[in-house]
Amino acid sequence: MPFYFAYGSNMDRAAMAARCPRARMLGLARLERHRLALMREGYLTVMRDPRRAVHGLLWDLPLADMPALDRYEGVSAGLYTKMQQPVVGEAGIRKALVYLGTNAGSGAPAPGYLEGVLDAAVQAGLPPAALAEITALAGGRIGRPGPAAPARPPAGPVAAVRPTRATPRDAPRPATKPGWNWTP
Repeated sequence: MPFYFAYGSNMDRAAMAARCPRARMLGLARLERHRLALMREGYLTVMRDPRRAVHGLLWDLPLADMPALDRYEGVSAGLYTKMQQPVVGEAGIRKALVYLGTNAGSGAPAPGYLEGVLDAAVQAGLPPAALAEITALAGGRIGRPGPAAPARPPAGPVAAVRPTRATPRDAPRPATKPGWNWTP
């Protein structure tokens, strides 16, 4: 089974259990020489930075759960790509699958997205510096972690992704980024 490093919404254990029911959380980990960044679509990615590290969770991901995770990350639509990277975890250095956003640039966070990431990061026990970095990406506008705001699709067109329709707030959500059905 491959290892998977989650640094964004997949740090949410309940959401991962719904998307990838056989995945097992192994503990805290960090991706050295990288930093968090926002993509134009409003979701997190990582970018190389020799002086920084990204904190997150390491998962043991069965191959049977990988298609669901790829769908959620919009791999076939070109939103994210996958790469193996060394991460430092409680059991030492391991090669782990990391999803990299393809549209890193100056983007505004998707409504409610960073609040959910921050809440998951607090629940996971990420260090204060990692929590501060997530808050800073939101322009410091995130208060105490709590329930995330209702998810809405990002404003404007999304390159290489064709939105179908927004999911009603009270309906069960599909296993995709908040508020979107990603179709190839």
